[in-house]
Amino acid sequence: MGIPESQLETWSHQGSITQSASTYSTIKNALESTGSAYHDKSYKVFLQGSYGNDTNIYAESDVDVVIRLDDVYYSDLSQLSPQEKEAYDRAFVPASYSYDQYKHDVLKVLTDRFGSDAKAGEKAIAIAANGSRRKADVIAAMQFRRYWKFNGSYDSRYDEGICFFNGSGERIANYPKQHSENLTKKHQASNNWLKPMVRVLKNLRSKLVTDGMLKPGLAPSYYLEGLLYNVPNEKFGVSHGDSFVNAMNWIQTEADKEKLLCANEQYYLLWEGTHTSWERANAEEFIEAAIKAWNDW
Repeated sequence: MGIPESQLETWSHQGSITQSASTYSTIKNALESTGSAYHDKSYKVFLQGSYGNDTNIYAESDVDVVIRLDDVYYSDLSQLSPQEKEAYDRAFVPASYSYDQYKHDVLKVLTDRFGSDAKAGEKAIAIAANGSRRKADVIAAMQFRRYWKFNGSYDSRYDEGICFFNGSGERIANYPKQHSENLTKKHQASNNWLKPMVRVLKNLRSKLVTDGMLKPGLAPSYYLEGLLYNVPNEKFGVSHGDSFVNAMNWIQTEADKEKLLCANEQYYLLWEGTHTSWERANAEEFIEAAIKAWNDW
C-alpha cells in the first residue's frame, strides 16, 4: 500500500526556524565576545548540521555551531610526493596556540555566558535548552587542509575543512562547507526535491525508533543526507511517494554501494571503523527498516 502522500508531505516540512535562528545568534554573539582569549586571532563562526542545511525537522531541534580558528591549521600530506613533503616541512611554522588551550578558551567564553548550561562533551561543547533557546552543540575546530600540491606557500593546492579532537585525543577532520554547498546544488538540480525528501527520511527514522523497529543512533542525519545525495536527479519528482520508491529501489538494486560518497565528496559514505563514514551494517539496517515500513503501512 505504501505510506500515504499526505503523511509524506507532512514529514517533508522544515522544523523550527525562528527559535533556531535566535539560538544561533545568541551563541554567535557570545563566541565573538571581545573579551575572549582568541579575540585577536583569525576565526569564523558558522552553522553546520540540519538547521544550517535547511533539512531540520520538528523532532530534531539541536543547533550545530562551529567556531573555526584559522591562525592554526592541521594538514593531511598523504597525497604529496616526497619532494613536496620536503618543501612543506621547510615552510612549516609550528603553532604556539595548542588545540587544548583553544578549546579551553572557547569553553570559558560559553560558561561565562551560559553558566552551568554549557558543558564539554566527547566531541562538542553542549549548551542545554533554556526557555526559548534550543539545545546547541558547539565544535571548537581548527582549519584542516588536505594537500594535493605543495611547492611552496604560494604554490600549493588543498581542500579546506575543519578538524577537532575527541576525548580520546583522536583527530576528526570533516568538510562542512563542501557538504552544505553540494547539498544545495543537488537540491536545485533535483528541482528542489532533495531537502524535503531528506526530511521525510528523518521523520521516518524517528517513527521507526519510536516504534522499536530501529535502534536509536543507527542512522544519523548527516548520513541520511549523504545517502540521498547519491541518488540520480531523475529519480526525484512527481510526488514524495514516487521519490521515496525510486530512491530506495535505486539504492538497493542499482547503486554500487562501495562507491557512494558523503555529500562533501571527500569520504566514502559506507566505510568501516571511521568517524566520518557510516557503518555499512547500520546503513543496511535503516534501509531495510524503511522499506519494510513502506510495504507494511
